[in-house]
Amino acid sequence: MNKIIITIFLIHVSVFANAQYQTKPNEKGKDYYINPIFAGDYADPSILRDGDTYYMVHSSFEYYPGLLIWQSKDLINWEPVTHALHKNIGNVWAPDLVKYKDKFYIYFPANGTNYVVSADSINGKWSEPIDLKTGGIDPGHITDENGKRYLFFSSGSFIPLADDGLSVRGESKHTYDGWKIPRQWSIECFCMEGPKLVKRGDYYYLTVAEGGTGGPATGHMVISARSKSLFGPWENSPYNPIIRTTKESERWKSKGHGTLFEDSKGNWWMIFHAYEKDFYNKGRQTLLLPVEWTKDGWYKIPDGITEDEPIKKPNLPASKSSFTLNDSFEGKSLKPQWEFFGGADSNRFELGNNSLSINGKGDYVGSSSPLLCIPLDHSYNAEVELLIEGKATGGLVLFYNSGAFSGILANNGNILANLHGWQFETEKNVIEKHVFLRLKNVNNTVDMYYSTDGDKWNKIENSLEVSGMHHNVLSGFLSLRIGLTAMGEGKVTFKNFKYHPID
Repeated sequence: MNKIIITIFLIHVSVFANAQYQTKPNEKGKDYYINPIFAGDYADPSILRDGDTYYMVHSSFEYYPGLLIWQSKDLINWEPVTHALHKNIGNVWAPDLVKYKDKFYIYFPANGTNYVVSADSINGKWSEPIDLKTGGIDPGHITDENGKRYLFFSSGSFIPLADDGLSVRGESKHTYDGWKIPRQWSIECFCMEGPKLVKRGDYYYLTVAEGGTGGPATGHMVISARSKSLFGPWENSPYNPIIRTTKESERWKSKGHGTLFEDSKGNWWMIFHAYEKDFYNKGRQTLLLPVEWTKDGWYKIPDGITEDEPIKKPNLPASKSSFTLNDSFEGKSLKPQWEFFGGADSNRFELGNNSLSINGKGDYVGSSSPLLCIPLDHSYNAEVELLIEGKATGGLVLFYNSGAFSGILANNGNILANLHGWQFETEKNVIEKHVFLRLKNVNNTVDMYYSTDGDKWNKIENSLEVSGMHHNVLSGFLSLRIGLTAMGEGKVTFKNFKYHPID
């Protein structure tokens, strides 16, 4: 009997170990998956099923190109498709990806208004953003039984859309007041947001977030309501909150911004985002849970299912992902994981001869508009080769925003350390315009190295602790990303970016 118990335990542990970080290409366990399905900063997920293929997009904030679309066949392994937004229009929040007739649309808020981009194919070419000239945030698209289109907003209001979905028609009307949160609960604010709608049977089901996306771990939550008319009245679910963190000991914090959807086999699921305990600096990660329908027509998470335990995989054809952060910079365009902070200027960088050259900008890391990617793991090595031209300074950094960053840098002859904005020469006259740099991040403690040949590595004196570089400390809803920076007068050429998880 004891041998059976031990065997079951070892199988459970093995599934857990092999199932993490679904964006990696390796197998995740035979029959089960472990959340997150998107490890790292993938907040405010919006999902679309088109036939047997699933597409997802997330908030892209101040990273450009923005609105990166992903695709999957099995909901677990995802491949990037294309960026839908190239024009810098500011800070892009919670989008909604939809298909109407034979056309694709993404609705999203930025700079106090809402925009739409559209395309005849999910692969693009996506249109320039059109300003809908309407307030509110987190637009959620729905089509009624007569084919009329509407956008719902976080205020509990909706506005009619033109038939082509590219402009609004009529006035905004209020329809939903939300679910009253018990006053004794620790929340950031009422903050209803992220409305998503589906039609099932006689009812429209409205899913919203409440409680504030940051702040206390117990604040953010998923709320459901239903109505036979989009105009209300809306009846709140007796199972509210559908998802919520209730204990500080839970692995996933501030769980919210859910989207209800049906897969191609008729099974129902919910995607949502959450912060991870001890790794808030990874941003809000995308999680997936199964959903069941009750006899009285409500949906809920099945009893005994939790997001931090192995979950039975969707009964869908298995797919694999070849996505990797490693980049030899071959070809003439950037791979989709790369985004510039604060806007992408195509005249500033050039790819060729298996290298990426970036002209210097600004005089410190925060003003350099670094090129960033999202680390997938708790612990990892990231390294890159640099060639310095002119009076430029280049580097490999961990970047939150223009006021919060750290890393290792190099100029013509010296290695520099940047410790949360305090920058200084730490190794003098040790290179000649050519260097390899490495960051080794082990559970938020970061050691920094340089090499003159890419073989023998020298650890510098200075190290970092980066666990506090997240929204609850710095605000902005962002995450700590790996960055390539080029500043000053001159140019920095990068080669052979390598990313390796540390087990």
